[in-house]
Amino acid sequence: MVGHVMVFVPAPRLTVTIELLAGAPDIHLHPGGQGVWQARMLRAMDTRVVLCAVFGGETGQVTRDLLADTDLEVRAVDGESRTGAYVHDRRGGDRIDVAEMPGEPLSRHEVDELYGLALAEGLRAGVCLLGGPGHPPVVEPEVYRRLAADLSANGCLVVADLRGAHLHAAAAGGVRLIKVSHEELLIDGDAGADTLDELVRAASALRREGVETVIVTRGQHPALALIGDEVYEVVAPLLEAVDTKGAGDSTIAAIVASIAQHEDLADAIRTGVAAGTLNVTRHGLGSGQREAIMELRERVRLQPVRETGAERGTWEGPHLRATPEELAERIRPR
Repeated sequence: MVGHVMVFVPAPRLTVTIELLAGAPDIHLHPGGQGVWQARMLRAMDTRVVLCAVFGGETGQVTRDLLADTDLEVRAVDGESRTGAYVHDRRGGDRIDVAEMPGEPLSRHEVDELYGLALAEGLRAGVCLLGGPGHPPVVEPEVYRRLAADLSANGCLVVADLRGAHLHAAAAGGVRLIKVSHEELLIDGDAGADTLDELVRAASALRREGVETVIVTRGQHPALALIGDEVYEVVAPLLEAVDTKGAGDSTIAAIVASIAQHEDLADAIRTGVAAGTLNVTRHGLGSGQREAIMELRERVRLQPVRETGAERGTWEGPHLRATPEELAERIRPR
């Protein structure tokens, strides 16, 4: 039985945000980075989560201390490679980058220690979410390939939220579900244009690399879900956006939470898109109330798309062939 979720976090961050409170600067310090935000959403969805991360330097110590005050379980490596940090100014309403310090690449010893922690906790959890390596990356793509392969070979269900070389390395290792944004596919050359045809082509290429389910988020447009050989647009209610940052992290985390709670794949995807949709109405990253997410989920639709007979590689919908039971079977833990 699935017990909880392990989140692999090689690149946590210390985040400093300046806002206004009664006309005066109000400074907030939070633990952040993709994996941390994903872990926060997992907890919001009532899922136990164990976060495996490396913390180094002054920024790492502060980030780890801040995490100790949350309800996240942390398995930490005390490293020497400095943890990244940024300062954002939101006093004018928009998010303005004041300063950013990337995380330093992890040493061989730090990678070995983190790998061992993640492997042990992943085997205990049964469901594993591989968060990103940071920008620029603090670990090599091969780490993701090995970790995905070792976890998958031992019966774990592995999900990844990656891009570029790290995405393809994880796919080669054996992840079951991948989330990637349309912008990342374009920037990394996996898609030639921001069109439905090209994004389906890119997702199909990942399927041929061995990934069972591919989710492509598309900003304000419906996400794409390639489940087996079926393609769907995931249509969510339109809500007024406050901050779009972190919506993709909320999406994949809520999908993983649903999988860990044994929901079928269609409901998991609808839950994830509902969480991402709600996230854009909030200032906090990886945040949202479960009650609101579940209410929004009832308004999210998986709308099938099909390949036209006129020309292969041209898609339109709707066209439904898979039943909910078949969708559930494709993502059921082995």
